[in-house]
This record gives sequence, C-alpha cells and structure tokens, in this order.
Amino acid sequence: MTVSPNPQFKAPVKKLKNNDRGLILKLLPYIRRHPRLLWLSVVLLIPLSVAGAIQPLVIGQAVSLLRQESTWGFLQTVSLEKGLQYLTILLLITIIVRLVCSSSQGFIIQKLGQNITANIREDLFSHVTSLGSSFFNRTPVGRLITRLTSDVEALGDVFASGAIGVISDAIYILVIIFTMFTLQAKLALMLLMMMVPITALIVYFQAEYRKANYQGREKLSELNSILQENIAGINVVQLFRREQFNSELFRKINHDYRQATNKTIFNDSAVSATLEWISLVAIAGVLWLGGRLIIDDAITFGTLSAFILYAQRLFNPLRQFADKFTMFQAGFTAIERITELMKEPIEIKESHKDIQFLESRKYEDKLGEICFDNVWFGYKPDEFVLKGLNFSIAPGEKVALVGPTGAGKSSIVRLLSRLYEPTQGRILIDGVDIKDIAKKDLRRYVGMILQESFLFAGDVKRNITLGEDYPLEEVQKAAKLTNVDRLIEDLPQGYNTQLRERGTNLSGGQKQLLAFARVAIRNPHILVLDEATSSLDVRTEALIQQALDKLLVDRTAVIIAHRLSTIRDVDKIIVLKQGEIVESGSHQQLLSQQGLYHSLYQLQMMGYEE
Repeated sequence: MTVSPNPQFKAPVKKLKNNDRGLILKLLPYIRRHPRLLWLSVVLLIPLSVAGAIQPLVIGQAVSLLRQESTWGFLQTVSLEKGLQYLTILLLITIIVRLVCSSSQGFIIQKLGQNITANIREDLFSHVTSLGSSFFNRTPVGRLITRLTSDVEALGDVFASGAIGVISDAIYILVIIFTMFTLQAKLALMLLMMMVPITALIVYFQAEYRKANYQGREKLSELNSILQENIAGINVVQLFRREQFNSELFRKINHDYRQATNKTIFNDSAVSATLEWISLVAIAGVLWLGGRLIIDDAITFGTLSAFILYAQRLFNPLRQFADKFTMFQAGFTAIERITELMKEPIEIKESHKDIQFLESRKYEDKLGEICFDNVWFGYKPDEFVLKGLNFSIAPGEKVALVGPTGAGKSSIVRLLSRLYEPTQGRILIDGVDIKDIAKKDLRRYVGMILQESFLFAGDVKRNITLGEDYPLEEVQKAAKLTNVDRLIEDLPQGYNTQLRERGTNLSGGQKQLLAFARVAIRNPHILVLDEATSSLDVRTEALIQQALDKLLVDRTAVIIAHRLSTIRDVDKIIVLKQGEIVESGSHQQLLSQQGLYHSLYQLQMMGYEE
C-alpha cells in the first residue's frame, strides 16, 4: 500500500540560516537575567585550566628527577625522595583544585541552563497562548508540542552542558598551547599545525550535521503530529477501520525520521573518528620529533613525557569541543525553530488605550448594546465569509442568527468575542470599539458557550472557576442557577471530584451543564450561545432551558440555532446567506415574508413530521 503523508504534516522546505552569531544574540536577554551564575561559572575556569596545564609539567619533572636530568631549581637542592614527595603533593593539589572547581562549575552551569530553559519555555508558552485562532487552525498540535518540549530541551542543553563548556575548553587549549611554547617551541608548533586541518574537518562535518538535524526535528514534529491526531480521533480510526492505513502512514514518517537521524549520527561519528585518529598521529609525531630532539640533547625525557601528555590533553578538549559543537548545532536548529514560532504575529493585540471598560459600566442601567458597522471578514485574503454586515442589537434584546451551513453565523460570534479581527469595519459594544477594550474585560463582559465544551483535567470546582479566585459559595450559586448542582452533589467527592482529561468520565450533557455554570459565575452582560443545546438529551435540555430563562434576564443574547423551533420567542431573527443579511424580523414576520427563513422552517417541520 502506498501512502502519502497528510499535506499539513509536510515540513516546509527551508534554507538554513548561517548567521550563528545572530542566533546567539537572540539568547542574550535570557543570559542577562542570571549574571551572578554566569560570572561565577566563568571565574572557575581559570583555576580549572591552570591546574590542568600544570599536571603534565609535574609528571615531566618527576621523570626528569628519576633520570637525574635538569629539573626545577628547588628540586635540585633536595633529595630524590623529598623531591618526589613535593611533586606528589603538588600533583594532588592540582587534582583537588580541578575536582572542586569542576564539580562546582558543573552544578552552576546546569542550574544556569535549567533557569534559562524555564524562562524560554515560559515565554514561548505565553506567546503561543496569545496567538490567534487562525494560527491554531493551520498548525498541527504535535508540531507545537515538539517545539515547546524537545526543541526547548535541546536549547537548554546548550546552556547546561555546552556554552560554558566551550569557553572552558577554549581557555584550556590556550593555556596548554602557551605552556607548550614556553617549554619547547618546535614540538608545540608541530602540534599546533595539526590542529588546522582537523578544525576544517570539524567545521565541515558540523555544517552537514546541522542540516540533517533540522530535517530530523521537522520529521519528529510530523511524527508527534500524526500520533496526537490518531489518539485524539481514536474512535473514528477504529470505527472506520483505518488502523492499517494509519499504521502505514506512521511507518513511512517514522522511516523518514530514522533516515534523517542516521545522517546526524554519521556526521557526529565522523568528527569523533577523525579526532581519535589525529590524536594518535599527534602522539606518534611527538615521539618522532621528540626522539630526534633527545638524540640532539635539545630536550630531556621529562619534557618528552610532558609533551606526550600535552598531545593527549590538547585533543581531548578539542574532542569535547567537537561534541559540544554538535550540541550547539542542535541548539541552533532549535533556536531557528523557536524563533520562527516567536515571530508569529499576535493578531489580536491588547488595546493601548487606558479605558476602564468594566469600571465605567458599574452604575449604568442598560448595558449590552452590540453594533456591527460595515464588517467584512475572511479567513483568507480576498475570500470573504462576511460581507458588509450592518446591524445593531439593543441592550437586553434576544437575537438569533440562522442560515444554511457556511452562511457566517459562527464567524459573527467569534468576531464578537474577538477570537478573530474584522478585515474591514468595526464592532462596537456599548458604543466602544472592541479593539479598545482589554481582552480580559471583553471576555468577562461577553460570555460564550460553544457547542462542544472543553473540560480540563482537575476537580469540578476548578473547571467552573478556571483558576480565578471565586469562593465556594459563588460556585455553588452558579451551579444552582444552571441546574447542575444536583449533578455535582451526586458525584463521589462533589465539587472536589477529579475529572479526567477532556472530562471523559462525564456525559456530553453533563459537560455542557458545567460549561453553563462556568459562564454564569462570571455574570456577563452579553451571552453568546453557539449551538449550545444541540448535543443535549431531552431531560438535560429542559434543565438548560430553565437555566437559560434565568440567565437571559436583563442580558443581551446572541443565539445560533439550527433547530428553528427553539428560537420562536426571540426578539429578532437575522437570516444570513453567503455572509450577507438577507432577512431580519420576528418569527411570525419572517414566515409571512415567504423568504429563505420560511423555506428553512418548512424543511425542518417536514423532517419532524416524518
């Protein structure tokens, strides 16, 4: 079976940016938040590097002392046994210094990395939750999860194990090179020349690694996306026997991910293998040139021993540097992907005008006026679903929106709640443009109940308050007002009963009742019902209708309902077709006009008679 991946899962073809300096600069604001940890970790590099550079010298002096060759001045004035004791003590001191500094620095940089990772994750989450609905409509959930988790973790590894480690390795290499040149210039120059080709190879393989790593992370996003989609839609998958088809689709994406990962492994392994080979060549070179210098009495055996150790220690940090560079490439890939997400514009921006909307309406009598002033809207440019809407809803008026599928009913209420912005025109509430109202004030002023209510994992009380500080008495009052109090009292722990993810331990009607209580506790002046009772059974709908009769008192209401029999008693019905208002009036007025509403009503009545 040949399966083509879903187009929404395809990774965008993207040319990688090479400006690593620019990517690093994007992280500076996060680094500056923790200056003390940063400077302390850098200061510890000095004794760590110096102690590491001294150790080969000490061992070389021990060899020279045993062979009775030229040694440090103070060793020439003491006995062999005493000199070995001094060198042993000095070696132990350097070991202790390196142990203390290394462990302390390791703890500090891990703490610094975790702090920066947490800061980035918090900022990214805040940005994502501020994005408009259009972004989530076009972005698979799995891709977002990948960027919020594994990409941020990869970036955290750069700080926790890479950034300071690279500085440490660089300082260590410089100290070793300086010490070698003071000890023997020819051997030092030979080792230094060997670093030139190996550096070029590292740069090449790391560039290839980065390309492969970017593709690998895109494939991982696709993998997470299809996994999330199949879990969320498991009922449809099983009912329509799509298990084999979806498994084949998953297998193909998993294969692509494995192929991309194999490329990263190859390039990473190539760097390690090259460094292993060059370090052995370096030791051989030291033995060859050092042997010739010993024959010429230019150096001692102690100096040669020290250079053999330096050859190992020079390429060890270079190997570590290469490993960290690999980590950096993964981190740079993560920065690119995170930056792409952070660059997503926030379409629904907060008002810059200091309008105290809720405070200014505390003492007004008639509230909840709605006005659509020449509103045009389209989900895509030049494809309008609403065209030049002009209508007003008086305070306390109950208005229903009806029309065939795709007429624009849901778009109107989403614009009113400012989940989208109008392409043209403006929407006024009590004479104020909703763009000038703070989002938190608007969402409290306009209560919206959708056809499908989402419940969070947690207790019943939390799903009504949604984290706001309401006392239990107000929660109980809202529950009683919406006739959900008996349901809650029948639950095992009442208001403290834990609900599973998406409220799977409640029925659809019970979840909808909780959604009504969630809105009722906030006491909105405008109530929007988007097919809010369509999924309820007869008994639950009767309870909801009783609750609605109480909730709608002195409130403006905008109601979307496909069952026209439920909106006979509203003050006004607006009939929409292809984004335009074609009729408006009461139930009886529209029936007498013999227009679109009359046709829709007759069709429904015929369905009920059958």
